[in-house]
Amino acid sequence: MKSAAQRALVAASVVAALGLTAACGGSGGEGGAKASPKETSQGKESAAAEAGAKALTAAQLEKAVVAGADLKGYKIEKMSAADMPSEIVPADPAECQPLADMFMFTTQPKSQARTGRTLTHVNELDATVTSLALLAHEQADAEKVMAGLRTATEKCTGYEHADYKYSGVQALDAPDAGDEAVSYKVTGDIDGDTVPMAFTVVRSGSTVAAFYAMNMLDGKKTEVPAEVVEAQVAKLEKVSG
Repeated sequence: MKSAAQRALVAASVVAALGLTAACGGSGGEGGAKASPKETSQGKESAAAEAGAKALTAAQLEKAVVAGADLKGYKIEKMSAADMPSEIVPADPAECQPLADMFMFTTQPKSQARTGRTLTHVNELDATVTSLALLAHEQADAEKVMAGLRTATEKCTGYEHADYKYSGVQALDAPDAGDEAVSYKVTGDIDGDTVPMAFTVVRSGSTVAAFYAMNMLDGKKTEVPAEVVEAQVAKLEKVSG
């Protein structure tokens, strides 16, 4: 029997076929005159900046995820829990684990909340299927996720995950979005189908916005639509402040 992760991989292929870096605050010297209320306030703000942004709640993620009113020309459907299994399935070699996790929109460190959407273009001639998810983290953990992805795109060339093989890992130019972004491509061999996939992952404060796209009809056209990334990041930034 296939695991939840394997079922999600198969479901993804079927769907495709169908259709602030933390600020460094200075520390004041000890002793001397008692800090003024203003200085105390500034100290608290500095400490908050060092700690980074807090994780958004599940309710905030739902408000921040892109909807039809934010992005014209796309049909947007909510991803079910079955499409976003929380289990971590080991990848071989281990250095590719961050890439394997991202296909399921899982991360290490684990996110505190997630929500996902699947987008298809209303133009039936456009066979690209885009999946996106917002992942709530404390900012320090979100930065670790991005660092892990960046390292994996540099060291990983191919891997096996949930009984499927992936090859051709290649870093791509990332968009100027959020606080930092990583883009890469990989080709999957899923149940005999060769599936080129493009990924873009953006960190905005403490939230990781992850996107991947597939085009089963024309793999050469596989790319994450720029307008989807722009619309999602803009809404996330508006909601999270």
